[in-house]
Amino acid sequence: MSYGNIPKIVDPRKLAEREVRIAGQVSVKEMPRVRSYLCQDGDVIDVNLLFSLDERRIRIITGDAKGHVHMTCQRCLEAVEVDVQAEFNLAIAFNEEKAKQLPRYYDPLIVEDEEIELLHVIEEELILSLPLVPYHADCSIQTQFGDADMAEEPKNEKPNPFRVLAQLKANKK
Repeated sequence: MSYGNIPKIVDPRKLAEREVRIAGQVSVKEMPRVRSYLCQDGDVIDVNLLFSLDERRIRIITGDAKGHVHMTCQRCLEAVEVDVQAEFNLAIAFNEEKAKQLPRYYDPLIVEDEEIELLHVIEEELILSLPLVPYHADCSIQTQFGDADMAEEPKNEKPNPFRVLAQLKANKK
């Protein structure tokens, strides 16, 4: 078991054969693609990964990466803290053809070389877990616009063309 800094490059096949658990923290500063979605880069992500073999002897990576990151609120453009959690359920495949043969409950991780950059794998899963539109739940800008929209009523009401029919029906009684 490794705890501390996450290694940048690993051989997932060897780690799976030995059933190695890697746990530690990764700074968002080390992940440029994730950082591009954020407004602050001082956030830290906790990572817990287990490399192992399943019952069919498929090499897999399971675990999670979670933490709090700061994104720009799309309502008020201020920083909003967002909880992120990426779940890993990856199966290691050597090529596209092998990836197609994997059980559907695994996401394929194609490893053409012996080693992979682990931070890139973590980064990809974190990007998928980020919200598309981050916002404060109680954002004041939303309330201002919401109240203004609700208060406005249409000023030019058109007359109902069936009002004449309603009057004729009332006259028959």
